[in-house]
Amino acid sequence: MSGQRVLITGASRGIGAAIAEELAGRGDTIAVHYRTDRTAAEAFAARLPGEGHVALHADLSRPEDLPGLVTGAVSALGGVDVLVNNAAMYVAHPIATTSYEEWRATWRQTIEVNLFAAADVTWQVVRHLLDRPEGPGGGRIVMIGSRGAYRGEPDTTAYGASKAGLHAFAQSLAVSLAPHGIAVAAVAPGFVRTDMAEELLAGPDGPAIRAQSPFGRVAEPREIAAAVAWLTSADALWASGTVLDLNGASYLR
Repeated sequence: MSGQRVLITGASRGIGAAIAEELAGRGDTIAVHYRTDRTAAEAFAARLPGEGHVALHADLSRPEDLPGLVTGAVSALGGVDVLVNNAAMYVAHPIATTSYEEWRATWRQTIEVNLFAAADVTWQVVRHLLDRPEGPGGGRIVMIGSRGAYRGEPDTTAYGASKAGLHAFAQSLAVSLAPHGIAVAAVAPGFVRTDMAEELLAGPDGPAIRAQSPFGRVAEPREIAAAVAWLTSADALWASGTVLDLNGASYLR
């Protein structure tokens, strides 16, 4: 299913960027969503293999930004066939040391960005798929969840809860959208070596984090991207409803 038109949220860095590179490399055209750094996002989109890629801005904490993100992708790419809900925020808020005001604010912002925004963007994309002249068949939606939805996130409880909600959302949609030929799945990565994690991995906690997996390392972003590439392929239709664990045997369920 190369040649698809793909919208990836949070695609200018980290796992999202690896997914964009993987899918562009197989011939897909990518809408790279970013929140803050327009220059970096546009430069990244320009470096992707192939032509026609575009960088699109939206603040996922602002619901009013989201319809424009999807219509912008549809306009720039000529349509959207694949949605990857990747963007997320991760803010520590240990319950024993966090004030009530900070606790409430972090929970609400995290759920807004990680879950509500994914639901809103998905609604917009599904509406496009259902209404497009060629019909919705072949549409693909992938949620980037987390091992933390099962293993727990003791210092980032809102993050863990939001990812558990994202998994459940994907499975509910898989049932709802199967009659329309749209497949929906999720991946649940463990720790991934991204630029945001480099300092932590290089510090005193690095050895313990790597030791969580019997392979003695953390995932590379390209390993998550490879799984997303398969889930958005024609051969993966029967994986609809799957939550695929990608944690190097660091957590088994």
